[in-house]
Amino acid sequence: MTDLQFNPAPPPGWQAHLKLGFAARPGQTFLAERRHLGPLRVQKTLYPEGAAICHAIIVHPPGGIAGGDSLDIEIDVGAASHAVLATPGASKWYKSNQRTARQSITLNVGMQGRLDWLPQNNIVFDHASAELNLTLVLDPSASAIGWDATQLGRQAAGEQWSAGRLRSTTTLMRPDGQLLWAERALLQADEPLRLASQGLAGWPAFGTLWACSPSCQGEDARTLSERLAALLPFDEQIRAGITCLAGDLLLIRVVARKMEALQNLLTECWTQLRPAIHGVPAQPLRIWTT
Repeated sequence: MTDLQFNPAPPPGWQAHLKLGFAARPGQTFLAERRHLGPLRVQKTLYPEGAAICHAIIVHPPGGIAGGDSLDIEIDVGAASHAVLATPGASKWYKSNQRTARQSITLNVGMQGRLDWLPQNNIVFDHASAELNLTLVLDPSASAIGWDATQLGRQAAGEQWSAGRLRSTTTLMRPDGQLLWAERALLQADEPLRLASQGLAGWPAFGTLWACSPSCQGEDARTLSERLAALLPFDEQIRAGITCLAGDLLLIRVVARKMEALQNLLTECWTQLRPAIHGVPAQPLRIWTT
């Protein structure tokens, strides 16, 4: 009699989709469309800055992203509307068990629209395989500020990122397909570039802030970047630099020993940039302190 080997297929991961559409009417931005499939939700819209700016919190109830999971988020910011999107906590990318977890985000900002894309950071667990894709389609008359930040390993638990893979793509473009900026990254846990000085130099936290506006509200983008550059730190705990591209696109890159310091710097940069990019004052989000 021969023993039969039974290898059950791994259970399917979460497949989730969220689509939000913001629109404007005199004096107000409102959530005009909300559709979801699977474990992605948006909480009640909020107006801490008044009716003209609509805030929404995107929630992923499982609390983490495991191998085989696929999250798809699509945000449409309509003409003359202003939306602020955030998340309540860090996105945790769990051990993948040899399956890739994916997240795809598409942000569309229409004529004279404004967007603040302010999610909490990613935490990539040991043995995680994660793929992150973000595409921003920005009308020439619109403005947007956003960021992404990633921590390799669970520092609070003393975990190192010793095995795994992180793939990410970021694309900023016009509705007609004109490319403003694109970046692709593929990082293996055992890759020498993680330790190299031209890479991450062994630092576990890194992030990028992007800001784009047709006019910087009267201040030349290069002048603005030079003013911000004087404020950016460069020491043994955190290092940052700024680049001005295409006349109206600013990029701020940061590496740090601790995610908290990196997040604080991104928040400070957003505070400095928002009046110039959107023409409105910056108010720190309440969720950042809860």
